[in-house]
Amino acid sequence: MSLLAPLSPAVAPTGHTIDDAAGVLEGRKFCILTGAGISTDSGIPDYRGEGAPKNHPMTFTEFMGSDARRRRYWMGAHLGWMRFHHARPNEGHLAVADLEQRGIASGVVTQNVDGLHHDAGSQRVVDLHGRLDRVRCMDCGQSYARSAIETQISTQNPGFSDLVDEDMVRPDGDVEVAEGIDFVVPSCDLCRGILKPEVVFFGEFVPGSVFQHAQALLSQSDALVVAGSSLVVNTGMRLVTQANKRRLPIVVINRGPTRADQVATIRIEGGTSESLSALRHAVRDSLA
Repeated sequence: MSLLAPLSPAVAPTGHTIDDAAGVLEGRKFCILTGAGISTDSGIPDYRGEGAPKNHPMTFTEFMGSDARRRRYWMGAHLGWMRFHHARPNEGHLAVADLEQRGIASGVVTQNVDGLHHDAGSQRVVDLHGRLDRVRCMDCGQSYARSAIETQISTQNPGFSDLVDEDMVRPDGDVEVAEGIDFVVPSCDLCRGILKPEVVFFGEFVPGSVFQHAQALLSQSDALVVAGSSLVVNTGMRLVTQANKRRLPIVVINRGPTRADQVATIRIEGGTSESLSALRHAVRDSLA
């Protein structure tokens, strides 16, 4: 089953402003749903934004079914990890954390795997697609810190990291690499089993318990704000559908069309860093 669904046709600009969004959200506690667009200002590219890499990410079936594809994945993932790991929260992440700390936002559900909401200080974070900083053995279930696996890879593949091309880092921390390069794939210290980052690959199901946590956060909210996501991934759109069924106000902030445009109460065409920062201050003003 694919996690992806097609975008609806582009809609005309609405002319909505941050003040319009603040007016709709005034007096309401809202849940924030974020996508790759919120992390672009931290140096992590968007799959579908301008300048995004064109290659499709590796699927779960490919990763689990082929030694060669698994080897290629870990080669690219290792090369991309340093830039990905050193990314820092931007003003959008900080705005989300501030809104939560002031009790205005109920929390954040993110489709990203970069952990930047945690780094920004958000306390109630649902990582819909997992986090890259953890790795799990698919055979025995042992969990590892990504840093430990990176140490193993560096030790077994001295000099390999010199091949990195930082301009090719993808949103999932992967990098496209040339074929024919010697590389030792990391394995579980306990059982020598297959290691996989604790993220949801394309074609893989989001764990039911994780989605239930996202639903619970939305159920405690009076509105939904979508920031930096086209909502092509079905798990995010399911939350929008639930909010729409409850007749909750839906504010969408994104560059380019989204699948929620036709049900959005407010639709703002713009970047997430500046828009969420402005919303943070506008909502504060409306509560003064």
